[in-house]
Amino acid sequence: MNLLPVKRAILSVTDKTGLADFGKFLIENGCELVSTGGTKAMLMEAGLSVTSVSDVTDFPEILGGRVKTLHPNIHGGILADKDNEGHMETLREFGIETFDLICVNLYNFAEAANKGLGLKDAIEQIDIGGPTMLRATAKNFHSILVVPSPEFYPRVQKEITENGGISLEFRKEMAALTFKLVSEYDAMIATYLAENDA
Repeated sequence: MNLLPVKRAILSVTDKTGLADFGKFLIENGCELVSTGGTKAMLMEAGLSVTSVSDVTDFPEILGGRVKTLHPNIHGGILADKDNEGHMETLREFGIETFDLICVNLYNFAEAANKGLGLKDAIEQIDIGGPTMLRATAKNFHSILVVPSPEFYPRVQKEITENGGISLEFRKEMAALTFKLVSEYDAMIATYLAENDA
């Protein structure tokens, strides 16, 4: 797929800079927003219509928020190759809808580590669902766009405004950048764990 229309997106971010305006732009261009927790609350406070992830999964957030997006109704919609009829047939069989854009940025583990928290408290700031969604989306860049930081909102908006969708070139660029960001995040956590007592 070369030009990707954006009709359904997940927004789930720690850094909410510019998110309300970005969400408003997406809605005005025919996109359904799906979100979690604090991000969903913030978007709703801005007057935007948002579907809860728990409505998509038909399952509540559990374990204090540790498990929210780790579900086939989310990851099937992210990982399906839209050019693969077998994938699309599987989604139809299980009633799963595709996503076109995943906007995720991660818990600020560096900030938690610098606060001098004990290891048990610090590890609660290790993001699991976020990196999983980022990696899944980046892997499937032929069919979906990953947006890992607010700095890219203007470029996404420019692509949609000028082209009516997202180019394959831009999706590939964002995928490569995302794998780099997730790798750096994991390396930071690995160093922290190696240097701190259990």
